[in-house]
Amino acid sequence: MKHNAPHPQAGRTVTVAPAAAVFGHGDCTPFDYRIEDWNDRVFGRSWQDMIGNPAALGYAVRSATASLPTDNEVVYGHDSRGLGHLVHVSELRQRTHEEPAR
Repeated sequence: MKHNAPHPQAGRTVTVAPAAAVFGHGDCTPFDYRIEDWNDRVFGRSWQDMIGNPAALGYAVRSATASLPTDNEVVYGHDSRGLGHLVHVSELRQRTHEEPAR
């Protein structure tokens, strides 16, 4: 496991500005996302080793489509409908109080 400590925003809702469309969202429109933690802390392994996991498969497609890094700087969390997604840290935007929820 690469990350020994929780992600600094674990348990918080942030905005994802996706580099490529995320399953269930249809396009690259930003959306709210509650970070659970680093992917390797949640699942105990790299997203690249999660064969058959829908979130990992979705991230693999998105990373290839948008040239996202294939490193393990990936968090696991849920959108407002409860769907689980993997997101690269480069796609995270911190919400400010003034930003409306989407």
